[in-house]
Amino acid sequence: MIMSRIEAPRDEDDAATAVPGTLVDRLLAGLPAEAVLTDPDVTASYANDMASFCPAGAPAVVVLPRTVEDVQHVMRTATELRVPVVPQGARTGLSGGANATDGCVVLSLTRMDRILEINPVDRVAVVEPGVVNATLSRAVGEHGLYYPPDPSSWETCTIGGNIGTASGGLCCVKYGVTAEYVLGLDVVLADGRLMSTGRRTAKGVAGYDLTRLFVGSEGSLGIVVRAVLALRPKPPEQLVLAAEFASASAACDAICRIMEGGHVPSLLELMDRTTVKAVNDLAHMGLPETTEALLLAAFDTVDPAADLAAVGALCEAAGATQVVPADDAAESELLLQARRLSLTALEAVKGTTMIDDVCVPRSRLGDMLEGIERVAAKYDLTIGVCAHAGDGNTHPTVCFDAADPDESRRARESFDEIMALGLELGGTITGEHGVGVLKKEWLAREIGPVGLEMQRAVKQVFDPLGILNPGKLF
Repeated sequence: MIMSRIEAPRDEDDAATAVPGTLVDRLLAGLPAEAVLTDPDVTASYANDMASFCPAGAPAVVVLPRTVEDVQHVMRTATELRVPVVPQGARTGLSGGANATDGCVVLSLTRMDRILEINPVDRVAVVEPGVVNATLSRAVGEHGLYYPPDPSSWETCTIGGNIGTASGGLCCVKYGVTAEYVLGLDVVLADGRLMSTGRRTAKGVAGYDLTRLFVGSEGSLGIVVRAVLALRPKPPEQLVLAAEFASASAACDAICRIMEGGHVPSLLELMDRTTVKAVNDLAHMGLPETTEALLLAAFDTVDPAADLAAVGALCEAAGATQVVPADDAAESELLLQARRLSLTALEAVKGTTMIDDVCVPRSRLGDMLEGIERVAAKYDLTIGVCAHAGDGNTHPTVCFDAADPDESRRARESFDEIMALGLELGGTITGEHGVGVLKKEWLAREIGPVGLEMQRAVKQVFDPLGILNPGKLF
């Protein structure tokens, strides 16, 4: 087997610290056999996440731990043998952040999937990293509680992955992103030590906020093995309004009016004409293809109908050609399902997509959409846009044929041009997907040389050997 040939380092510099024995033998000394996968056909299936244009290496071994002690054993072994470790969740990421490197240990945390505690008094949940987002949401709902972060992949993505990328979702405009709900963490460090950060109290300011440091670190500083998450009381069922616009700029004007007017929708989403058509083609949902932009607004207040009426009037004042409030929760869910299908539908247009994740100030959202239209025309490509419009987070999705080299080149160039546009408008290269491999160059451009130096210094403190998810971020 391929693993029998993987041994401890033999470089002269490492001779003093090298540990005898193969990597697999050392792992099996502290793990059950079923937790260690070595078949190359199996390990290859763990090589990458869902991102395009992101290289992935061949893992030496895949480990599926069930306990904190399992993770500690893996990290001690990796440190002793100087082997890189790539932590993974469900691999639904879109930036290559979970992609394997050659000869690494892939540490898949999906079997650490227990909800350890739900406390309605403290309004916290304590979970392992492999808990699926939707599973947690349903479990806390049975206690009259609510865990707001809801990425579009919530039925499959894990809490550990959500923490690693600081993911968002449809409800961010009102409830915020993952980082705002992580109160405390248990983290296995690169050398196998276990560290606890944060708290489970309603407030606390003791020392540096290391919890926030780990959120969004993409597994480059440590392995999250337990999380204390804040919960909210379960809100009333939301009602959704759909507004059609003859131009994307008019829809963006409506968004500005809504936010300036002090309204707090639980959801404010935008789908452009290309996205609406793709969803109809995929799911035959009967969305209005004559519109240039479809705006979805929702409220989960005590009287959502009154809030929708007020927002509907603002949409009409901005030039909406039609405003249709949902009559009930079932109709509302149908509209939301259309939005959740957006990325899947756009992938079906050409077979492959590059999904951008540029976030701009709300006031520049119209400029962003107009710029994307120019990029699509310049490169002769289909680029659909769906957006968490309430927080300015756009997902321009470049549709292309991966078998066509010229079209693939144009897709990559258009992707980069869209990121450049976002920075020019005062935005950021990623609102919720992370940097991973895909946006390393752009992170350096956004934060500058001093910022990059400081981030590398932080990495050095937590991971002096550089074995945790190497090649990601910078």
